[in-house]
Amino acid sequence: MNITRTIGTLLFAAMTLPGATFFLTVAGLGGEPDYEQRFAMQATDTDKLLRAGGGTDRTVTTLKGAEATKSKVVAALNKIAGDAKAPDVIVLTMIGHGTFDGAEYKFNLPGPDLSGTELAGLLNKIPASRQLVVDMTSASGGITAALKKEGRTVITATKSGSEKNATLFGRYWVEALRDPAADTDKNETVSALEAFHYAQTKTASFFTEQKRLATEHAQLEDTQRAAAFPLVRYGAAAAVVNDPGKRTLVTKKEDIENKIDALKYQKDLMAPEDYRKQISALLLELARTQSEIDK
Repeated sequence: MNITRTIGTLLFAAMTLPGATFFLTVAGLGGEPDYEQRFAMQATDTDKLLRAGGGTDRTVTTLKGAEATKSKVVAALNKIAGDAKAPDVIVLTMIGHGTFDGAEYKFNLPGPDLSGTELAGLLNKIPASRQLVVDMTSASGGITAALKKEGRTVITATKSGSEKNATLFGRYWVEALRDPAADTDKNETVSALEAFHYAQTKTASFFTEQKRLATEHAQLEDTQRAAAFPLVRYGAAAAVVNDPGKRTLVTKKEDIENKIDALKYQKDLMAPEDYRKQISALLLELARTQSEIDK
C-alpha cells in the first residue's frame, strides 16, 4: 500500500466534505463605459451560473455598479462572518480594476477603495476553514502577500502588482463556469483549479493570436486546495451551451469580446472619433447578444 497516496486521498476527501458555501462576487469601478458594461455583465453571469450550479446549501451575493461600495462589501463579509461555521467555504470573486503602489494593493470601488490589508482583516474574522479569493483585477498580484494564510487559496490575474493593464482573465474565468470543456476530469463539476487552467490558457491564447506581448500572467497558490473547491456542477453550468441556439449566441458573444479587447490594444493608433464609433457599436452589439442569451 502506498501510504503517501492514501494520506493524500484522505486529505482531499476531508477537504471536500459537504458544508455551506458562501459566494460573494464584487464588480468594482470600470472607469470607462466599456469596462463598466463588461464588468457588470461578468458579475451578472457569475451570479446566474453560481445560483444554477447545483447544491442547495449555497448563498450567493453579488454587488456591482453603484452598490459595490466599500461599506457594502464590508457589510457583506461581516454577515458571512456571522453566518459561517468552521466546516463552511467562502468564495470571494473580485472583478474590475486594482492598483498597487509598491506597498499596498487597493481594489477600486465607488467611493473609498478597499485595501488588501483591510480585506485580509475582514476575511480573518470569517470562521470558514476553507477560503478562496479570486482577484481578477489589474495589479491583483500585489494582494497575495496580504492575504496569505493557512486554509486560504488565492488566485490572481497577474503575477505581481506591476502588471497594471486591464485584465482578460476575468471574462475567461466566467466562461469556464459555463463551458463543459473546463471540466477536464469529466466528473461533472468545475473546480477552481479547472477554471484557473481554462482561463489561464484562454488568456495566453488571446495574446498569441493577437501577436502581442502578454501583459498579465495569472497566478495560483496551492493547487491541491484549488482542486477541492467545486464551483459549479457540469449539467447546470452547461445548460446554456447545450442549447444549440444559445450556444451560437455564446460563441458570438465571445467573438464580440475578442474584438473589443483587440480594439483596445489599437486605441493609441486610432483617431479618437474612430475608436469611439467602433467601441460603441461593439458594446451595443454585445448588449443585444447578452439580452438574447438571457431570454
